[in-house]
Amino acid sequence: MVRGGRWAVLCAAAALLLAGCGQRAPEAGFGSAGELPEKLGKDGTTILVGDPDARVTVRLYEDPRCPYCKEFEVTGGSPKLREAMLDRRVRTEYTLASFLDDRVGGSGSKKAVNALRAALEVGKFVEYHEVLYANQPDESVDGYTDAYLLELAGEVKGLRGPAFNAAVKSMKYRSFVTASEKAYERAGGVLDPGGPGTPTAVINGKRLPTEYSWLLLDGATFAKLLRQIYNSPVEWENTSL
Repeated sequence: MVRGGRWAVLCAAAALLLAGCGQRAPEAGFGSAGELPEKLGKDGTTILVGDPDARVTVRLYEDPRCPYCKEFEVTGGSPKLREAMLDRRVRTEYTLASFLDDRVGGSGSKKAVNALRAALEVGKFVEYHEVLYANQPDESVDGYTDAYLLELAGEVKGLRGPAFNAAVKSMKYRSFVTASEKAYERAGGVLDPGGPGTPTAVINGKRLPTEYSWLLLDGATFAKLLRQIYNSPVEWENTSL
């Protein structure tokens, strides 16, 4: 993550971060995170969350062991993203990477991604995803063991059960884990062949460059950005970032 160029970014995106007019009121929102629609995309690797007709799409690339992903999810922009999803303004597409296992050793990322896929199968991805990041072990510790993943699953009402428990212990969704990592790597393109880094956000098809990634960790600014993209999508498309 790079925080440099903060004021330059604010200047470049000023039209989007200032209060706008002509705001469009969304329909009645969802009551809680547990009510958000969630499903596996047609590509077999993307996890889709939120109103499929939402005006703004945020694609997120995350690795469960990434400490910056935890910062984004717990104290950064993710709580504001969740509010926008509840309001039906934004939908989120998750691509789950697991490259940190190879980088720092162990299998925690793969196990966590497998468990998240198992949670999706019973409609509990959003809630479990939140619990995993809130209780993320230190990156250097291969802490996402089967036992710990099942313990955390106990915090999500209705998630634990014979099918989920077996899926976690047997790595039932191993093929999904592999395919999802490959999708992450492809997203890096020629410039980032190993993947775009985590967390990375692509909003309505426009990727936030690395030097702008501090926006993801600033909840208030990220919320303003999402609101202005919702109100002025054409301006966002034409903004040079």
